[in-house]
Amino acid sequence: MDMKYLLGVDFGGGASKATLLEETGRIAASASSEYPTSYPKPGWAEQDPEDWYRAICVNIGAVLEKSGVSPADIEAVCLDAPTHTAVLCDGDGKVLRPAIYWTDSRSTAETAALRGQADELILEQSFHRVDTIWTLPQLAWVKAHEPEVWSRIRMIFFAKDYLRWRLTGQFATDFIEAQGSMLFDCRKNAWSPELCGLIGLDLNCLPPLLRPSDPAGTVLPEAAAQLGLRPGTPVICGTTDTAMEILASGAIRKGQMTVKLATAGRICVITQQPFPSRHLVNYSHVKEGLWYPGTATKSAAASYRWYRDTFGEDYRSLDEGAATIPPGAEGLFFHPYLSGELTPYADPLLQGSFVGIRAGHTKAHFSRAVLEGVAYSLLACKKELEGLGIAHEPEGRIIGGGAKSALWRQIVSDMLGIPLLEVENSDSSLGAAMLAGVSRGVFSDFDQAASACSRIRSRTEPDNSVHEFYRQQAAIYEKIHDALAPIYHL
Repeated sequence: MDMKYLLGVDFGGGASKATLLEETGRIAASASSEYPTSYPKPGWAEQDPEDWYRAICVNIGAVLEKSGVSPADIEAVCLDAPTHTAVLCDGDGKVLRPAIYWTDSRSTAETAALRGQADELILEQSFHRVDTIWTLPQLAWVKAHEPEVWSRIRMIFFAKDYLRWRLTGQFATDFIEAQGSMLFDCRKNAWSPELCGLIGLDLNCLPPLLRPSDPAGTVLPEAAAQLGLRPGTPVICGTTDTAMEILASGAIRKGQMTVKLATAGRICVITQQPFPSRHLVNYSHVKEGLWYPGTATKSAAASYRWYRDTFGEDYRSLDEGAATIPPGAEGLFFHPYLSGELTPYADPLLQGSFVGIRAGHTKAHFSRAVLEGVAYSLLACKKELEGLGIAHEPEGRIIGGGAKSALWRQIVSDMLGIPLLEVENSDSSLGAAMLAGVSRGVFSDFDQAASACSRIRSRTEPDNSVHEFYRQQAAIYEKIHDALAPIYHL
């Protein structure tokens, strides 16, 4: 019997990863490649969609070469990417400008104006409060500052949908992705004329809506030649990266909690309904009838990557140094507000800081302070969820690239005061491959996919004495924010 393979491709904050999955749940091969984010002005963050396409070509070629699998044996392809990242195109699909990445905070004025104009309407329909991360204020900025671009928009893609269009020629998105646009009525499960009307956006520019597991075309001959795939290979709609990470981690039942250490940090709890709130991000789970409301800190692994790129060394060396420093970094605090902050402040004007520097502090102290700073912010996220009465199991599953660090896992476990389960692979690209498997009937349902593909690698137990210490230090961490926040608003 011939083996069936499923190909998932993720496009993250700084890199793309492809995972080739066997129908048995074993990973046959994976490959990744980085691409840049440009920062043309303070607070801006942009990516070139052509870089994403180059990455998918490189990664698919690499997994096929590593595995020796024939393209004819690939049952389906599925893509995922962060939500909120719109690709603006003309009627021929030509990209009109670089994609404004979701961490971009240029739309501060537009955000304030939309809050003043329609704060309650936006929360009622989108389940979210306006912030610079959402597509709606980003488009408002384009309309105000780049009218020549605005006048030429005929097709608005989201990142994974643009790439899938390059593969298949089909213009579409999924409803979970749409929930992240702030152009969608989450109660009616349809694009919102009222929200689009706030910026005069023609609804015809928005893609038709599919379920994440729906077929969304087949690989075109030209794309097949570029990617090394078989023409006619089925392509599944796919959805957002966090939804795929949650699936890959095996979090598929009510009450399960995930702690994410990726470009952004998130704590999500699986529920049976959304929790519309100014401090939460609400998305549907790929498993029908479930949601995963969560909190978010904007720069988690992004903070550590910035620190590495700015001050040198590799992650292993930085971790080794940080491990020699006691909890609390001997009074040195880091606030990871490199692109503003979401939970619990929803303040795009906040800025990162090191506070408490003394002559005896070494680079190792700064390294530990960065890891702890993100963990303090995650603690604030957990407190926000619990304050809203969202119940969760007494342990969490830790996901994202930052979860590969044993030191960081221990710091986060100590900070949150809960055991953390690390799965062997929680990459979004694995989740995308699992979704493709469910769509094509390789897996009977999401429960079987999780059973076949999600395996626990390690369990990190919190040190209760360190947890109590961090809880006390968190009060100082919050006071530093309170003291500095007014300065950033001058």
